[in-house]
Amino acid sequence: MNMRFDKGWRPEAPPLQGRGLGWGLSVEQLAKLHERAAEMRRNPTEPEKRLWRHLSNSQLGGHKFRRQSVIGWFIADFLCPQKALIVEVDGDTHDEAKDRLRDDVLAAQGFRVLRVTNADVMGNVDGVLTAVLGALNESVGRWDRPHPNPSPEGEGLEKVEAQKLLGISLEGNVG
Repeated sequence: MNMRFDKGWRPEAPPLQGRGLGWGLSVEQLAKLHERAAEMRRNPTEPEKRLWRHLSNSQLGGHKFRRQSVIGWFIADFLCPQKALIVEVDGDTHDEAKDRLRDDVLAAQGFRVLRVTNADVMGNVDGVLTAVLGALNESVGRWDRPHPNPSPEGEGLEKVEAQKLLGISLEGNVG
């Protein structure tokens, strides 16, 4: 099993260590999720292939997507990290109650989930793309907002930017 030591993960580290990638999962659990996601990327369903042709290479409104991304305990079909938008392609086997619970957990972590069916992708991909683009345009970019915990000294910011973001006077604190 690949333990991904290159990302700072250590078997002896408690959950949530290793550069914040843990989500409360053990190294082994994360490794299994990443292996499963890689397998899913190698063997996508036909609707996933069809939708990926339109989402890859920032083709949809210039938005970057990832396939089969691990987020906590879940593997998202398609993720736009900048907009925190997850697009799930649901087949006939999806359990609505489990999907609703999963969506609630992801929403609590700041993600929005847009669900489309296999039939929608296969029969109306233009409609699916319109819905995805609409959701992207409604979402505020995650990196467009100021950091929730800016450095109190305004480290790395110009004096005026720091004062505006922090709402304080930094006379004598920033060169």
